[in-house]
Amino acid sequence: MILVAEGIRPGAKQLTKEITDFVGGEAVKPFLLLLVLAVVGCASTQSPRVADSSARGRWAGKTVVITGASSGIGRGAAVEFGRQGANVVLAARRTNLLEEVAGEVRARGGTPLVITTDVSKAGDIERLAQAAVRRFGRIDVWINNAGLGVVGPFWDAPVADYSRLIDINLKGVVYGSHAAVRQFRAQGGGTLVNVGSVVSEVPMAYYACYSATKAGVLSLDRALNEELRLNRLTGNIKVATIMPWAVDTPWWKHAANYSGHTPRMLALDDPSKVVNAIVNTAEHPSKEVPVGWKAQGAYISHRIAPDITETISGNIVQREQMEKGASAPVTTGSLYRPIQAGRLVEGGQREEMKREDQQRRLPAPPEGPGSQ
Repeated sequence: MILVAEGIRPGAKQLTKEITDFVGGEAVKPFLLLLVLAVVGCASTQSPRVADSSARGRWAGKTVVITGASSGIGRGAAVEFGRQGANVVLAARRTNLLEEVAGEVRARGGTPLVITTDVSKAGDIERLAQAAVRRFGRIDVWINNAGLGVVGPFWDAPVADYSRLIDINLKGVVYGSHAAVRQFRAQGGGTLVNVGSVVSEVPMAYYACYSATKAGVLSLDRALNEELRLNRLTGNIKVATIMPWAVDTPWWKHAANYSGHTPRMLALDDPSKVVNAIVNTAEHPSKEVPVGWKAQGAYISHRIAPDITETISGNIVQREQMEKGASAPVTTGSLYRPIQAGRLVEGGQREEMKREDQQRRLPAPPEGPGSQ
């Protein structure tokens, strides 16, 4: 059985463990507010729908376009839609990996189509939409998932990196949304799913431009929903924003990094949680979908107490990224060209963080003779 829901509500024991891990031994009183609100958010979440793993024809004959499909959440969603019988149009820069994902989709019963795409190029997006319609006749769901990050103090990264990040994270979503909505209007309906982030709602220190791009995605989707309402199109065209907490995917390896430390975040979620939320939202659209209790708590907390929520967020990142991370050199990641690292759904970041934490706790080596 596969759980698919807007937010997967953990059992009592799991929730207790996650809260304990989230707070940690270094917690301070302000964290209690976020935790209380997180539990409220969790309690208010609808009971998760359970999809029977034997129902492989759920998406049979329907076409799903996914950008950023070569790894991480995009790859996981592609395989899951394939398992449920969909035509899956795979878009990313790494053609060799897209072919690998296509093999997985095909093996699970789906029909893949590989289109090498740089989402920062409007022409590539137009070509992607045309190829999908030419092959399958229509597009039922379009998922704008491709995205990267720039980590570190805002003033340390070059402006060129921020320009490139905006090209990918925001303009890429604008291009994809434009192509999707125009096709949906032409064919009489469809669902647009844009992958934002919890930082779409709660801006995060040391991820300033990334936060700005994700806030832009949420604002775009809110405006689109209003335009659809005003033009009486909401019955047939749906727009949803997925808002995950930080997730253990190759995103961390692909990010540009000017922090001086390995990129990391507190209590990373498993990518399957976000994959399930995307699949569920594609079938049962909801406008804004914070995924999991941590994202739900931050989302609600920011609505009630934005200043203290942003202070808590900043303190978390300062501790996790700038104080606990191991030393790391400057890198532009995969901003300008694809890299081979990070090829799977999961990124292995939780294990790397665990090793770093264990190393940091080791006693310092004894000083040599004559030391003072």
